[in-house]
Amino acid sequence: MALKRSSHAVYDTNYHLVWCPKRRKDIFAEKEVRERTEQAVREICEEYGFEITEMEVAENHIHILVSFSPRRSIGEVVRIIKSISARQLFGEFPRLKKRLWTGQLWEDGYFARTVGDRMTRQIIEKYIKHHREIEQGPTQLF
Repeated sequence: MALKRSSHAVYDTNYHLVWCPKRRKDIFAEKEVRERTEQAVREICEEYGFEITEMEVAENHIHILVSFSPRRSIGEVVRIIKSISARQLFGEFPRLKKRLWTGQLWEDGYFARTVGDRMTRQIIEKYIKHHREIEQGPTQLF
């Protein structure tokens, strides 16, 4: 994966995000709703500069592998995608509001996991330990 640049950062970030409709309803079983949801999420991500690597809209949840600038938090990115997509989907498919009678499309929570390419946790731990030994020598820190 190529490094990305912004005005104050160089980064290579990837996140696996998952979230569900309220009460995990299978609102995406309908092909038209599922396809429009995927299109809406892609449009939102493009508008905000989030890069989707992979996405799957299942019957009752969404998986997305996405990269975005470290100036944004994971929670902020999820909030942006969920809030805008909910407004769009409720506008285009009013019948969804009847199935989700609380007036909310998405559950409040989400799953997030950082995804490494070649930089696994063990490699980073080894790098930090090696860097510490170069800077301070093999002696104790305290």
